[in-house]
Amino acid sequence: MTVNAPLRHEIFAANRASGRLAFSVVAAAGGSRRGRVHEAGSLRVRFPNGERGRDNPLEAVMVNTAAGMAGGDRFSIDITVGAGARLTATTAAAEKIYRSLGPETEIGVKLKVGAGAALAWLPQETILFDRARLRRTIEVDVAKDAALILAEAVVFGRSAMDETVASGYCFDRWRVRIDGTLAFAETLCLDGAIAERLALRASADGAIALASVLKLPGDEAGIAAVRAIERDCAGEVGVSAWNGLALARLVAPDGATLRRDLIGLLAALGATPLPRLWLN
Repeated sequence: MTVNAPLRHEIFAANRASGRLAFSVVAAAGGSRRGRVHEAGSLRVRFPNGERGRDNPLEAVMVNTAAGMAGGDRFSIDITVGAGARLTATTAAAEKIYRSLGPETEIGVKLKVGAGAALAWLPQETILFDRARLRRTIEVDVAKDAALILAEAVVFGRSAMDETVASGYCFDRWRVRIDGTLAFAETLCLDGAIAERLALRASADGAIALASVLKLPGDEAGIAAVRAIERDCAGEVGVSAWNGLALARLVAPDGATLRRDLIGLLAALGATPLPRLWLN
């Protein structure tokens, strides 16, 4: 039986995964605890350490039960860290973005950090397969006296499996506002021949694993701590600070190397304790 194009599109759309996760963290009884939690579709969150004392953040582990994302999938994450609360958010595993037949995988992240609160957004790396199509937006609203560490790593293909990403689409948009005023804006867009572009010296000089880390507040002391460990990194690291922000870039030949360098950099920036899943 021949299936016409409109019907194929309807069948494809009906089989796409979706998920929404929204939760809050509040300060109470000298520590941080989860507030309201909403889960829909394939996204879940677990709090393996329960309530933590004032000196340690609550840890949230996000789980995608769909075991990866493909073209046409839609996911959204909305996290609020209330005044005085502390949270470290990570993922149970690296997120895999599989080949698409045309539609994009869409991920929307909204983070809100209240007065005197602290958020470390530390998901494990995102791995793109050949011909994957990813569109991700990250919107962050931070109170003036709050603290934020935002880290995202992208790996183009699993080199240990002899996989390469010759072509695809990767759109990654960050917007960070402090008390409602735009403080940091960045958009990365790789479209088409990704391997050729990453091979350029001005891009990644052949590296396939990239990461960015934004810290707020950021100062010269944090910059000096990162520069002190640069010689121990197997990949390349660059860092700078301006207007109370610090931003680090990392590139590496593979995902394993990037993770080792990223763990050292996060420790230098004071993002401790790191999630236990990062150290397994």
